[in-house]
Amino acid sequence: MTATSAAKRGIPDATVARLPGYLRALDGLVAQGVGSVSSEELATSSGVSSAKLRKDLSHLGSYGVRGVGYDVGHLRYQISRALGLTQDWPVAIIGMGNLGRALASYGGFAPQGFTVVAVLDRDPAVVGQRVGDLVVQPMEVLPSLTEGGQVAIGVIAAPAASSQDVADQLVAAGFSSILNFAPGVISVPDHVQVRKVDLATELQILAYHEQRRTSPGADLEVAR
Repeated sequence: MTATSAAKRGIPDATVARLPGYLRALDGLVAQGVGSVSSEELATSSGVSSAKLRKDLSHLGSYGVRGVGYDVGHLRYQISRALGLTQDWPVAIIGMGNLGRALASYGGFAPQGFTVVAVLDRDPAVVGQRVGDLVVQPMEVLPSLTEGGQVAIGVIAAPAASSQDVADQLVAAGFSSILNFAPGVISVPDHVQVRKVDLATELQILAYHEQRRTSPGADLEVAR
């Protein structure tokens, strides 16, 4: 990322994790033509306390104005700059199964500064097929994608059994940021940033809370 990225500004990881939520809320305010917002209003729309929001934004050097609040446009720019979103980030997706194809066809990445520029698969039967505006390429082209910073982020949408091998190939090709949709844990060197999206795990957590809501005594039965 750029020198103004959140990591180089020394912003705590927990705060970085909440910044996208603030940015999403601010995008909604911009769409409504709102010019300023109080910390209480922004906190409510972001699902956090106003005290936590004010502390988070103080890491950006933004404190708002008493009685006026935050300038929506300026705060949106500050957060975007901290997250490194004032430039476009090219993305490569590996694995053109149903999930990979859905991610490659999703239109919500580009407005946020992420452009899918390459889609890859190891299956010769899949290579050469079109996914949206892109042609599926073989894994052998990975090293060429990082030349001159052409691609910055690799997305693993491959099956769990091959996720570590894909991660190894991404690291060997020079990728230092990976988003992993495959179940399970992948091992990478310390300099590589990995974010994991495990849909099954999230559904299991929701199932736990749904069970508690519909059967309050279920957790007690398990404990016996």
